[in-house]
Amino acid sequence: MQSANNVMVLYTGGTIGMQASANGLAPASGFEVRMREQFADADLPAWRFREMSPLIDSANMNPAYWQRLRSAVVEAVDAGCDAVLILHGTDTLAYSAAAMSFQLLGLPAPVVFTGSMLPAGVPDSDAWENVSGALTALAEGLEPGVHLYFHGALMAPTRCAKIRSFGRNPFAALQRKDDFARAETLPAALDYRQPKALANVGVLPLIPGFDAAQLDAIISSGIQGLVLECFGSGTGPSDNPQFLASLQRAQDQGVVVVAITQCHEGGVELDVYEAGSRLRGAGVLSGAGMTREAAFGKLHALLGAGLAVEEVRRLVELDLHTNPT
Repeated sequence: MQSANNVMVLYTGGTIGMQASANGLAPASGFEVRMREQFADADLPAWRFREMSPLIDSANMNPAYWQRLRSAVVEAVDAGCDAVLILHGTDTLAYSAAAMSFQLLGLPAPVVFTGSMLPAGVPDSDAWENVSGALTALAEGLEPGVHLYFHGALMAPTRCAKIRSFGRNPFAALQRKDDFARAETLPAALDYRQPKALANVGVLPLIPGFDAAQLDAIISSGIQGLVLECFGSGTGPSDNPQFLASLQRAQDQGVVVVAITQCHEGGVELDVYEAGSRLRGAGVLSGAGMTREAAFGKLHALLGAGLAVEEVRRLVELDLHTNPT
């Protein structure tokens, strides 16, 4: 645990700092002034402020922006900050927090993501309580790595999701399977100081009567990795030879396919049912208890690190967050 005394606040935009425009609420500059006025007499750790560019609605978040965030976090820590607070819109906050947990492996400082469901300053806004709560949590001490704070709760970004589009408590910690073996060591390319190239990762949910042509199309689009959202404990249309052939083609072409569950809780166990073991036979990897956000972010980090496909496949099925040496 580290007690933060010098926090860098990175403001990306999002609802928390939005103001009215002709077309509705939009990201706005000037949030540092409002924040300093709000917390002028508050007992909070010292903080600096950096406005990211461009400020965005989090619906416009993308992996290229994650790379800029990674650089900004590293620069802050190198400049003497002992923690980082990232203000982010809620719609893709869980995606960004999960992705950054893999982009910042080995970072010796805590990073907290938070935001708000209503803009700061409007009646009944949750903005200031979330910001002050996150800063207080940092002051009291958090382990190095990435955390998500919202409505008084700290959550692991790889085990939570936004489950509500309303109210003050949109995020929930999910009961996910946690059965990955620990990675004893990590390649140097995954260290937080190493920049990552942009990767091309897709997400595809299975539905009853799934047409293998859809899978063929996404595999042929040039993707490097695919998060396959399966039924239950990791099943799919295993009696569909075209579907299995498409998965085999993906493996032959070096596309890393990771199965996760569509269920809110639990995880994938590919060998429980024949309909799952046939996916494993076609080269599909187990995402165990990873959420969609976690699997998407993990593939981006592994593929962006330039690792060989077989090394990516090995690391996908290992826990990278339990302080490997």
